[in-house]
Amino acid sequence: MKTLYPEIEPFHHFLLETNSTHAVYIEQSGNPDGIPVIFLHGGPCSGTKPKHRCYFNPEKYHIILMDQRGSGKSLPYGEIKDNTTDHLINDMEQVRQQLKIERWHVFGGSWGSTLSLLYAQKYTDKVLSLVLRGTFLAREKDLNWFAGEEGVSLIYPEKWRELLACVDLDHSNGLVKTLYNAILGDNEALKKQVTKAWMNWGGQVVLMQDYQEDDSLEITEAMVQLVRMELHYAHHHYFIDENQVLDQCDVLQQIPTTIIHGQNDLVCPMEAGFVLSKKLPHATYIVLPHSGHIASGDEMVDALVQVTNKLAGLV
Repeated sequence: MKTLYPEIEPFHHFLLETNSTHAVYIEQSGNPDGIPVIFLHGGPCSGTKPKHRCYFNPEKYHIILMDQRGSGKSLPYGEIKDNTTDHLINDMEQVRQQLKIERWHVFGGSWGSTLSLLYAQKYTDKVLSLVLRGTFLAREKDLNWFAGEEGVSLIYPEKWRELLACVDLDHSNGLVKTLYNAILGDNEALKKQVTKAWMNWGGQVVLMQDYQEDDSLEITEAMVQLVRMELHYAHHHYFIDENQVLDQCDVLQQIPTTIIHGQNDLVCPMEAGFVLSKKLPHATYIVLPHSGHIASGDEMVDALVQVTNKLAGLV
């Protein structure tokens, strides 16, 4: 059973300047002459964490972490202007060019898997391999599963009703639109209600039976900004066409791809990974029977580290 590599510190970090107000936080760790890999976090807007460096052998890999626009240590935090999927993809490519990397491995989970696939579809010749965990295809059905009447709401009906109750408004145009309009409004109390309810809903769905709500949690402005950005992407259908990820899979047939999915994932159900594996018949498709959505737990960590070791020629 493989475990995470020991924690390490970056050997370099910087803010990538863009052609807008955004400055994107980039850090490098591991071996500067090693195999280049970029790690793409989920969310959108969850940001990178120190443990994300630990899926890769630091002697073998040149590990690049990027806080996507408005996330983590990128500036300004929570900014949604000039913050779209195309902007994130272009930022990735600018990073690759600035670091003078010819080709790199792309490793992403959840929303990071979406971004990985979209980047590879646009810059196919720059991608050595794809490692995708908890595939999210950003289709209407995926959003409806998470924030609709006939999805995971049927598994957690009490928590779902709490989410609906946070806004005393007409939901006929869609809950996401209602929440998004509320969090963009001027009612500060309402914005905090939306933030708390959305975070509690996400925590329940992600962590399932391990989730414990903290009634004493104070909602900060940073939390409001984080939720606003999540809803910004969801409201705009992640700034891609319906079914775009699957429709453009033809160009990925020559890229070595590994799809890892937890059987108990309630955020991104198994169907997404399964359908993607059918579109990419060359891919290695790994189903983990005891894992959920998050990239932790012995089974999930073992699978992810096994893949990065294999790509580095360690097995």
